[in-house]
Amino acid sequence: MVVWTDFERTTIQDIFSKIDYAVVGQAAFSRCLIVYPWTQRYFGGFGNLYNAAAITSNPRVSSHGKVIMEALEKAVKDMDNIKATYAELSALHSEKLQVDPDNFMLLGHCLTIVVASQLSKAFTPEVHAAFQKFLAVVVSSLRKQYY
Repeated sequence: MVVWTDFERTTIQDIFSKIDYAVVGQAAFSRCLIVYPWTQRYFGGFGNLYNAAAITSNPRVSSHGKVIMEALEKAVKDMDNIKATYAELSALHSEKLQVDPDNFMLLGHCLTIVVASQLSKAFTPEVHAAFQKFLAVVVSSLRKQYY
């Protein structure tokens, strides 16, 4: 069980209240597909992912980015029970989609970069640490079904 400080809880909730899910989700997911091109193999049905311009303008990438952010919002709303919140999602990604679990961490890195650029100076080292802790718990929860 993860122990959250009041600062961490407030910080995570504050971050998610300030960002536009459609913008941040699209930017983070696009960045992941561009920087880590092997992650594209799971999205063959998304159409043209041949270069950065195609990825960033792809409506299915944009849509999935928002889905990712909405899934993260569920974790924000139930920070004390993230593993249970993500049990079905973990099973889906491991058993049906067979996603390499390391990709969750890669997406988390991309999300951190995008959120940091959105929040600018408000993304202090303390805020960064709280966000990284949150993402580590999310990634661990998504990986749960793999073991």
